[in-house]
Order: sequence, then C-alpha cells, then structure tokens
Amino acid sequence: MARQYLDVPFKQKDSAKALGARWDGAARRWYVEDGGDLAEFHAWLPADAGSSQARDLAVAPSPPAGGVVSSQPLTLSRLLRGVEMAVSEAFRTGVWTLVEVVDVKSRNHIYLELAERDANGEQIAKAGGMIWANVAAQILPAFERETGAVLGPGIKLLVQAKPGFKANFGFRIEISAIDSQYTLGDLEARKKEIRERLKREGVFDSNKHLAAPFDYLDILVVAPEEGAGLGDFRKEAERLGRYGICRFSYIYSRFQGEGAAREIVSALSAAMDALPPGKPPDAIVMIRGGGAVNDLAWLNDYDLARYICDLPVPVLTGIGHERDSTLPDEVAHARFDTPSKVIAGIEQLIISRVREARSAAEMIFTSAERIVQRKAHDTERLNAEVHSGARLNIGMARETTEQAMAQIKLDSMAQLHQASASSASGLHQVMNDSARHLAAARQEVPGLLATIRLRASGAVARARQVSGSAFDAVLNNAGRMNAGAARDIDERMRNVAERAQNNLQRSRTNAEALMREITGQGPDKTLNRGFAIIRAPDGTAITSARQAAAIPTFDIQLRDGTVEVHPAAPPSGKSP
Repeated sequence: MARQYLDVPFKQKDSAKALGARWDGAARRWYVEDGGDLAEFHAWLPADAGSSQARDLAVAPSPPAGGVVSSQPLTLSRLLRGVEMAVSEAFRTGVWTLVEVVDVKSRNHIYLELAERDANGEQIAKAGGMIWANVAAQILPAFERETGAVLGPGIKLLVQAKPGFKANFGFRIEISAIDSQYTLGDLEARKKEIRERLKREGVFDSNKHLAAPFDYLDILVVAPEEGAGLGDFRKEAERLGRYGICRFSYIYSRFQGEGAAREIVSALSAAMDALPPGKPPDAIVMIRGGGAVNDLAWLNDYDLARYICDLPVPVLTGIGHERDSTLPDEVAHARFDTPSKVIAGIEQLIISRVREARSAAEMIFTSAERIVQRKAHDTERLNAEVHSGARLNIGMARETTEQAMAQIKLDSMAQLHQASASSASGLHQVMNDSARHLAAARQEVPGLLATIRLRASGAVARARQVSGSAFDAVLNNAGRMNAGAARDIDERMRNVAERAQNNLQRSRTNAEALMREITGQGPDKTLNRGFAIIRAPDGTAITSARQAAAIPTFDIQLRDGTVEVHPAAPPSGKSP
C-alpha cells in the first residue's frame, strides 16, 4: 500500500504519533497510509500534497441556477477540511500580531480569548487562541521573568500567531512566541500618557507639596479586604490603637480587575464625605500586597491618580514590593515599598514625637531645677543682705545714740554752765529736757531692731516655701517618667518574644510542608503526568541514546502498562 510521507519536526513527533502516524525507519520519516483522511495531518503534509487537496475541494461543482444538484454534493466535514487546508496553506508560518487578552484558561494547554479594541474601547475583533503546553513551557517563563507580568485579562501582547482551522473545533490562533519588550513598552506607555497629562494640568506634585503631618492620631486606610498586605499592616496598627496612640479606620476595595480604580475612588469619596466637617484624617494610606506587573497595572488609571492629586490630605502608599511602581506611588505624598514599611514609617514618626516630648519635658524639669537653685541662691543672698543690713542699722543706731548722748552731754554741760551762770531754774529745765530725749532714744532703738528682724524672718520663710514646692514637683515628675520608661521596656520585650515565637512557628510549618512535598514525590506521580520510563529487558532504566542503540529491544513503561518496542533501525538523537 502506498504511503503519504509527512514533514514532522522532531518536537512535534508525539503529536503526529498520537494522530496515527507511523515511523519509517529506513526512510527516517513519518507517514500515513495513502487513502486515509489527511485532514488531521495537514500541518505536516508536503507543499505539493496540501495544495492539491485544497485545490480539489476549491473546484467542487456548484449547484445549477435551478437549485438541482447534478452531482454528488460535498459533506460538511469535507468542506471544513478544505477550509482547514486553505488556511494552513495561506499561513504556513506565524505572523507577528497585536492582541489584547480578554480571558485565560489553563488545562495543560493555555486557551486564550483574544480581542482588539478601537480608541473608544469598543471591541472590533475577537478570536480564540491557544499555546501548546510544550510551547508554553518554553516562552512563558522567559516572558514572566523579563516583564514581571503573567498572562491575564487586560494585558496587551505582540505575539507570533499562526491561524488554524479544525473541522471539529473551528478557527483559532496558535501562539508560538511573545515579544516581552512590546508588553513592557505598552505598560510604560500607559503610565507615561497619564503622567504627562497630570503634569500638563499642573497637579502631578500637588499631594507631595502638602505639609507632612506633625504626628499621627487618626488615619484612614484603603486596601483589598482579606489581603496579605493588610494583615501585616493591621497587626502593628492594632497595637498602636490598643494603647490609644493612633486610631485607624478601614475601607475596602478591589485593587485589580476591570473597574478597580473607580471602585477605590468611590470608596474613598464616601469615607471622606462621612467625616465630621473640618476634621479630616492626618493621612490616607493605600496598601496591597505584591503581585504580577499586570495585576498592579489596573491602578495606573487617570481618574484614580487625579483623585489622589486633588486630596487635601497626605496619601501614603505601600503597594506591592520594592521593585513595583504605580502611578499612585508617583503622585502620593510618600511612597513605601510594602504595607509593613508604611506602618513602620508611621510608628517611627510617633516614636520620634514621643522622644521629642520626653526631651522637652526633661528640658522643662532641668529649667525648673535651675530656677529653684537660682531662687535658693537669691534667698540666701537676700538673707545675708538682710542680716548685713540689720547689723549695719544697729551699728548706725548705736553710733547715732552715742553721738546723741555725746551731744546731749555737751549741750547739758553748756546749759549747765549757762544755768549755773543764769539761774537755778534754768539748770532744772535742762536736766528735764535731757532726760526726755534720752528716754525717747532708748525707746526707738528696740522698735527698729524688731522691725528689721521681722522682715528678715518673713523673707527667709517665703524663700524656703518656694524651694520646697519646686523640689517636690521635680521628684514627682521624675517618678512618673521612671514608671513610664519601665512600662515601655516591658512592652517592647513582650513584642520581641511574640515575634520570635511567630517566626519559629512559621519555620516549623514550612519545614513540615517541604517534608510532605519531598516524601510525596515518586515514579508513579511522574508517570501520571505524562512521562515514561524506558527499560532494558533486564529492567534497568535506559537514560541515553547510546544505551538504546546497544540492545535490539526495550520496554516503555507508561502509567497504565508497559509496551515492548522493536526498532526497525538503530535509534539516533533525531528518532522518536
């Protein structure tokens, strides 16, 4: 029986074999028996064979004008196989095509829904696409590594596409390559267009130029509900809230997918409108965990970026990882690499303000102590001045008294001489006047001494009272500061112990999971995934072409049994 030989690349030999092709060892080519249905093998037919079959179908007779078929009509399958061959002949190789991914499904092979949209976003073309599993294993890892993106709805690609048509499955596009640079350029082009528009409108740096919060007392947080990044943030935030240091309010929204940006704007607008007038939060925090570049690309939206620019409140972002950058990061007041670093930054500012307050308190206490010391010195100086003044006044009083006594004695002597000279009555009057002056002087000196002593005692008592009150205040404040420092140290030690315990538990869980994964692997699972083991008649595994060439027969172990193989010719590196 004649044979129809096929041009089957080595990488596609398994597909040809699965459709019924056989291997001719002498000719070293795959073939099918002539007369069989070649539609399934059209991709590997030589150029002359495929063209002739397509031409045969193309010239099939058409029915006459009267509607009566004068010859045997084509069956649907034969008609569709003709279309299949015509498409295969027209597109023997792939062509580079721009597509947008609408949906992705993975069932060993990758099945895509592709589309093209016009400038208004209206769909103007669509088609199904697929990437064979072996091709996907070659091109997708490199694409994901170079772009950081994964195949998903919304991403635009430049692909090498080969149109194909099957009678049973219809039209679809087979993708054999993806240009990573185009996807990177498209993602960046979207960001650049929005960035330039915001700069033209003069609002790109508006949020950045807002005054930074002096302290954090009230913060509004928007994040995907139940996100991993939100969990890391809330763990530390709840500790601050528990001690009344800072209050956090949470609102939730999707951060990826069609309409995610509009949903974020709507949620933030509703939350801001619900706040009491004149009492905005100290900051708004936007956080989400890491993801693929195209997952984060949903945030590169003009309406969302413009809303952030127009907010009168500083916005802090923690989106993805350190390598990720979105437009909200660029226009926000401050950008952090991860949600955990956002809460760490908030804690750092709060701690800084506490340290500043503590330093100010210490300065106040130190100033108060200096004032007390200065007042004590002033009191001692005043006391010394009072004593010195008292002694001086007493001395001056004594000197005045002595001078008065001397003067009195002189006057008395003069008057005595005068009285003696004049008359006895004059002497008597002089003696009376002298006695009166002496008594008055003696009465005045004790009163002055008592007044001086009373004033000095009052000044000393007031100074001692002021010094005692200030000293008591210093002791009380020092006691409160020591107690607060002790409580702070105890709290930090409990936090360190808690974190160490959590890290140890996670390490144990990961180690157990790895051990279960390692023990769960084996030959049976490998065979169930489509692999096979080639064994020699003695049961040993054959791992190279040289070993296979040295024996006349060998067995292929599959998941459901063993097949004995007798090669018609010695196998080589290019044989099946």
